[in-house]
Amino acid sequence: MKTTHECSRRDFLHTAAGLALAAGLSGGCAAPRGAQQQKPLLVSCRDVHLKATAQPDCWAALKFLGIGGVEVSVTPDLLCPGLFHQEKKYSLATPAGCKELSADLAAHGVTISAFCMGNRFDERLEEEVAWMRKLAPVAQDMGVKAIRIDVAPHKTPVEKFLPVAITACKAVTEVVASRPVCLGIENHSRFTNDPAMLDAIFAAVGSSQLGLTLDALNFYWYGWPLKDLYGFYEKFAPRVFHTHCKSIRYPADQRNIRRAMGWEYGKYAAPIYDGDIDYQRVVAILRKANYQGDLCLENECLKHFPPAEQPGVLQKEIALLKSLA
Repeated sequence: MKTTHECSRRDFLHTAAGLALAAGLSGGCAAPRGAQQQKPLLVSCRDVHLKATAQPDCWAALKFLGIGGVEVSVTPDLLCPGLFHQEKKYSLATPAGCKELSADLAAHGVTISAFCMGNRFDERLEEEVAWMRKLAPVAQDMGVKAIRIDVAPHKTPVEKFLPVAITACKAVTEVVASRPVCLGIENHSRFTNDPAMLDAIFAAVGSSQLGLTLDALNFYWYGWPLKDLYGFYEKFAPRVFHTHCKSIRYPADQRNIRRAMGWEYGKYAAPIYDGDIDYQRVVAILRKANYQGDLCLENECLKHFPPAEQPGVLQKEIALLKSLA
């Protein structure tokens, strides 16, 4: 997930609660994880990429990409700046605004796969909890089952951040406890790409409604060897409620060694159809855990392509995800 202040950073691993969760992760967030017939997964895209299609509005952009799903970024004021339109500005702050967006979603056959929050828990915890209190009922009313959250230190030294993270995750998880909504921590930074930190948060919070927005690339960004990634995905698959799908193509001699965090990320970021991450294998792992969420495209390599080529890159990436869904 690319934030305003951090364009390409990430990390992730282990939880003993995984086996129990495989049997009991429902909480209204996903279908029970057992043997059942699986339906196609929803293919979606982060709303921040829609303008790169050069279409006149977000609905035309989604049609151009051929998808019916979108991750919607939401501000603390419940604005949706990524859903651009020539005549409207979408907001979830009022019943009328929610009704207008719901009507346009229905008219265009689009589903919101997740809301996306850019949290700063160690700077403004009370405000973050208040934000969740406003967004959670909207998510429930609109049928949005996942909210992506960001659990990363901003003013706290990373070695002192775990107690802050646990307190924050408990607070926001309590807000959704009575609702069919799950919170997906993105493995997105030095802190949440550390498996021990994820394990500690999940154990301390103890809620099946707290899981992951799995960014398959971010473990690789963190420096883990390529050969180790799929074990991480298998371990955490029962906790995944939402995804970000992007990739990178490292030189062959760098793929299976431990690299420095973020090593040459901007240089080697690549489309998912030309990167090192085997998304067919990723989807198979998620399917085995009876994942019911979306495959959400995130692209951090468009700058490598001329603007005229960028819409085609996104289309080609979406085509790959649709072939796997």
